[in-house]
Amino acid sequence: MEWIKEYLKPELIWFLVGLVMLLFEFALPGLIIFFFGVGAWVVAGLCFFLPLSTTWQLSIFLATSVVCLLVLRKAVKKVFFGRVVNDPNASEYADENVGKEAVVETRIAPHTPGKIELNGTLWKAVSDHTIEANTTVTIIAKDNLTLTVKPT
Repeated sequence: MEWIKEYLKPELIWFLVGLVMLLFEFALPGLIIFFFGVGAWVVAGLCFFLPLSTTWQLSIFLATSVVCLLVLRKAVKKVFFGRVVNDPNASEYADENVGKEAVVETRIAPHTPGKIELNGTLWKAVSDHTIEANTTVTIIAKDNLTLTVKPT
């Protein structure tokens, strides 16, 4: 049991606690646990150079974590999460296949969807017309992963 005391020094324990907290941040993103991991690493660094009591270690951990959380969270959040820009052309990207031609793989009927091949990928397709297999069609609309087609 003495060998445990030799290896489990406060700086190693705090370093491992910080590492576990940073790993939890990956599993539970929200950029809160991250700062407690940073606080644990600050205490690990201080314990490496200074003999600190457990009370001081916990006090420094809590103070450092809370101050970092309150002061740095907004700045760090911008770096990690980026920002969303409204793109006026976003609808163009959503309907990039509209107007393209494809080949029907399985028969399409007005109330029975079929499959079309577009750029080597099979897509679910619907139409107001009955379209037999191996017919070329034009894509006129997209609704999620279903393409609306018409005979060419």
